[in-house]
Amino acid sequence: MGSIKLEEYLPEQLPPRWSKLLGQQSLDMLARVGRNLDSMPASAALMTPTGANILRAFATPPEGVRAVIFGQDPYPGLGHASGLAFSVEKTVSPLPASLRNIRTEYSSDVALPLPSHGDLQAWAHAGVLLLNRHLSTLISSPGAHRSLGWADFTNHVVSALAESSQYFVAILWGREAQELKPLLGDTPTIESAHPSPLSAHRGFFGSRPFSRTNRYREEAGFVPIDWSLGVEQ
Repeated sequence: MGSIKLEEYLPEQLPPRWSKLLGQQSLDMLARVGRNLDSMPASAALMTPTGANILRAFATPPEGVRAVIFGQDPYPGLGHASGLAFSVEKTVSPLPASLRNIRTEYSSDVALPLPSHGDLQAWAHAGVLLLNRHLSTLISSPGAHRSLGWADFTNHVVSALAESSQYFVAILWGREAQELKPLLGDTPTIESAHPSPLSAHRGFFGSRPFSRTNRYREEAGFVPIDWSLGVEQ
């Protein structure tokens, strides 16, 4: 980020429609996280994702959110974090293990073809908010930024969405995501084990989160989500 102060930069990156929903409190939270990051200049070069992608999930406008998939914190691998939970850029290979397991369940659940890459941006365009609870970390240091205030901000996002009139389904993979359930009110939830290799065989595989999300939506009178990721010709 060079000489840019994240204390000022992060609040400016939150799209106006999210700022309106979340209020000044959210901007103050982002400024506080940015101030904490600014106080660690020695590690700035190791921050992931890049500053421009930290709030990338919020390109999905609040009124367009049809489902939320919650992650923990960004992938710590070099070049892996994209700003969208569980997603990587098209050039990343091999794919992170959790993403490979998500793709396996996706293929089994909705029987759609898989692209060769692990970019889930198509889901974001279809209204799926791919939101990590902590929006930055350091390369090779998972969880490095969990004490900087990110959870306060993302908890506020969850509460504001739940209290809005927007109908969405919350997909809670693993303990950290399931900690958000008290903030979700009457929001329909789908819970299972996390897709990581340590837990995927303990309830993630076979949980059918994608088809179940669409069933919730259709039963409530809303259009289903197009989960297609597209396949290169």
